Amino acid sequence: MSKISASRLYGSIQLRRNRGLAGLYLVVAGFLILYALLFPGILSIGGFSKFTQNWFPLALVTMAQALLMLNGGITLAIGPLVSLGAVIAATTMQGALGVPGGIVAVALAGLSIGAVIGAIVTHLRLPAIIVTLAGSFIIGGVALILLPRPGGFIPDWLSTVLAGHTPVAFLLLVVILMLWKVFLATPLGLGIYAAGDNPVGAFRSGVPVERVKVAAFALSGLLAALAGLFVAAQTGSGDPVIGTPFTLNSIAAAVLGGVGFLGGKGTMRGAICGSLLLSVMINVMFFLGFPPVAQYVAQGLIIVGAVAVPELLKGWRARR
Repeated sequence: MSKISASRLYGSIQLRRNRGLAGLYLVVAGFLILYALLFPGILSIGGFSKFTQNWFPLALVTMAQALLMLNGGITLAIGPLVSLGAVIAATTMQGALGVPGGIVAVALAGLSIGAVIGAIVTHLRLPAIIVTLAGSFIIGGVALILLPRPGGFIPDWLSTVLAGHTPVAFLLLVVILMLWKVFLATPLGLGIYAAGDNPVGAFRSGVPVERVKVAAFALSGLLAALAGLFVAAQTGSGDPVIGTPFTLNSIAAAVLGGVGFLGGKGTMRGAICGSLLLSVMINVMFFLGFPPVAQYVAQGLIIVGAVAVPELLKGWRARR
């Protein structure tokens, strides 16, 4: 294949992946402008830092969910993994392991649990939604056994570094996105898209589809557990149920970002943008004085609209 043909092929693939993101960027920009008008403090270093700290865990779990959705799967174990990550961090950092050992323990737990779930889904040919639902109960139970009530220990300096008055969370997110771009250039990264879009074709092309799926679950578990570590640093302790809202929010943010449920459709930057939209939307509704019930209703209507409008436009174009 010539360089010109390869360039055109790459351009067409990128165009397909980014289709519809321009509208998403405009909506996010509008909400950010409205948020800045309602809360001018976000334009300061401290305000920006606090906003990104609240957004960062949602961005991580959205990446974890999008990683599986791009591969044609889904997980309902995100929330319990966040809780378990927080609990492991809070129960290991005060011992002989210290902070480095606690971080390694959280990372290994996320990787290994994700890999086990992925292996069960892949090799036993079971639906991911059923396996991850069962796994969510088991993981949540383990978190409650390790720490029956909120507590544990997170060093003050770690909380200050990660959740202080500097935009460390934003810098970490930039680094993670750069690592994702590097990962996409590897055979494993390319395999995630290929296996999600056309698993049979990917297998015939030499992609180790089963290994790719297990790796996707493992990386998803790692991201969710690290989100729990960050939440523990924010709160200064571990909480065995703190991750509960993240499961549905991760799905909602990924869908808002244009990631499809059937695999191979969407981009990670779209998913991150979707998590930003969801985070800003919640803050805007809070400053506008929406009661909690109205916030949930508004979020649901916006999410349904985000899914329905592209499909309606697609059908309208097909009829023309």
